[in-house]
Amino acid sequence: MGAEQTVFVVDDDEAARDSLAFLLESADRKVRAFSDPTKVVAAVDGETCCVVTDVRMPEMSGLELVERLKAAHPDLPVIVITGHADVAMAVEAMKKGAADFLEKPFDDDALLRVIDQALMAGASEPVDAETARRLASLSTRERQVLDGLMAGQSNKEIARDLDISPRTVEIYRAKVMAKMEADTYADLIRSGLKAGAGRF
Repeated sequence: MGAEQTVFVVDDDEAARDSLAFLLESADRKVRAFSDPTKVVAAVDGETCCVVTDVRMPEMSGLELVERLKAAHPDLPVIVITGHADVAMAVEAMKKGAADFLEKPFDDDALLRVIDQALMAGASEPVDAETARRLASLSTRERQVLDGLMAGQSNKEIARDLDISPRTVEIYRAKVMAKMEADTYADLIRSGLKAGAGRF
């Protein structure tokens, strides 16, 4: 990633914010850190950058920040960091235009890789025939599981709704990941959105 590209880190937790900034600076990334998400929208203006934001913040949620950033800067990549309980909000953030999300705790290399991929990808990719074909290959039950995942539901919640066991949901989830050729949960959600899934 070029030196002119800045990573904006947004987190109201000082320790988490400092840790992220230190990681990125150690990897030769230019960093600007913010505790107040309301100040970020104007700060990114004119910058070649991406934003890494926490989901839960008191002044403005990560979802609200994604909405405001994408409204002002449609091509700006925004990466959402979330705790396990916030997966539904992270999925919603991707529907609003976030480039990716990572669940805590995450691997340092994974974050750096996601940032670089987001900067290289730029604007959202259009729906393609191959992604639509993969979606069409899912069985009815696999599609139901995918819809549950895209709604941010846990395996237990999907199991309850479909009246099957959580272990069976795990099996279907693995099949969906394989058929959609998704390596991560975020990859799966992104592919589903591109193919028009998860529109409730």
